[in-house]
Formats: sequence, structure tokens, C-alpha cells
Amino acid sequence: MIRAEGISRFFGSGENRVTALSSIDLAVQPGDFLAVTGRSGSGKTTLLNLLSGLDKPSSGSVHFQGDDLADLKEADLVELRRHKIGFVFQSFGLMPLLSAQENVELPLHIGGMSWRERRQRAHEALDAVGLGSRAGHRPFELSGGEQQRVSIARALVTGPEVVFADEPTGELDTATARSIADTLAEIASSGHATVIVATHDLELAATAQRRIDLVDGEIVFQS
Repeated sequence: MIRAEGISRFFGSGENRVTALSSIDLAVQPGDFLAVTGRSGSGKTTLLNLLSGLDKPSSGSVHFQGDDLADLKEADLVELRRHKIGFVFQSFGLMPLLSAQENVELPLHIGGMSWRERRQRAHEALDAVGLGSRAGHRPFELSGGEQQRVSIARALVTGPEVVFADEPTGELDTATARSIADTLAEIASSGHATVIVATHDLELAATAQRRIDLVDGEIVFQS
């Protein structure tokens, strides 16, 4: 699915150059649930950005289904992220004036899908995360865990092959974080999508099939 070969990422130059990642080799298979762990500043988010094509490595290469992301034009990368990749963030990122249903429909609306089809697919995505009965509620009417489930449904609604989640439990209490971890595990195990999550939450990491631990931009542990 994804292969990273010797990827490094530097910011700045000369004496001010900072190494965010150094010579990372990684292979992700279809159906994997991979947790990337490490302290703040260890390079977790940078790695996710490189694997998803949001950023480019300073050296090395990232291949997605055999294609070198560096060879793709920006329009191709946009299409890749629109159709094959889903994103879940710590801050939920929901539109406050839209219902849960409308938030989940949003990427389909942007993609030009018909009203009837996007309504059906959004309903199915909300059902998949256990929120079908809350489809008409706006974010302020939902708990933090419910809002994160809406953001997961939004990531799933386009039928992506990979879901990237950056600290998805960072703003949640322990019990709610555990339920989100279970949801992500179910997405991977059911074959809905490969899941790659960056987290400092060790309970979330424990639910993953595989784990890599980063320290100062280098892999120090891999299972």
C-alpha cells in the first residue's frame, strides 16, 4: 500500500537546520492498523504528512500503491487525497452550523456527488460509527467523542483506502478515547481501510496490529 525508503525531512538550513525525520524505512500493507508513537516533537505528524503526500521528504521517496508521490502533479495529489485518503485530526474540524449528516456529506458535495447519493453514503458512514441516530445534531449538541466519530465518518464517506489519524484521542477522556480506539481498530479489521495513527496514547497504540516508536526523528522500536 505505502512504502517509504530512506525518507528524511529537514526544516531550515545551515546552522539553523532542524532534522524532523532521519532515514525512515517503512512498509504499510493493506488492512494494517499502524500506530506511530513518540513524545511531542519526535516526528510523528511529520511522518504522517509525508506518507499522505501533504508534505515532501527532503530526501528519500514515498510510494503509494507503486506511484512515487514526488512524481505526481499537484492536481494528482489532490485527487489522491480526495478519493483514496481520509484524514482525522485531534481538533475534529467540524463545521459548527452544519449537522452531523451535513458535515459528513461535505467532501461528497465538494466532489460534485448528487444529493441523493451523498445523503445515502453519509447515513451509512454515520451508522458505521454508531451515530445514525444523531445525524441531525450539530457539533455543539454532541459530546467530544461523538464529534470525533463524526470526523471519522467524514473520513470514511469517500471510501478511502487509507485513513490517517493524528492524535485522534488527544482531547478525549480515557473512556471515550478507548471507544475511538476500538472504532479505528474495527475500521482496519473489517477491511474498510488501512489505518495509520500518530498518538502518544499508549492504550490506543496497544489496539493497533503494528507499532513504531520515534525518538528525535528516528525509529527506535518497530513491531
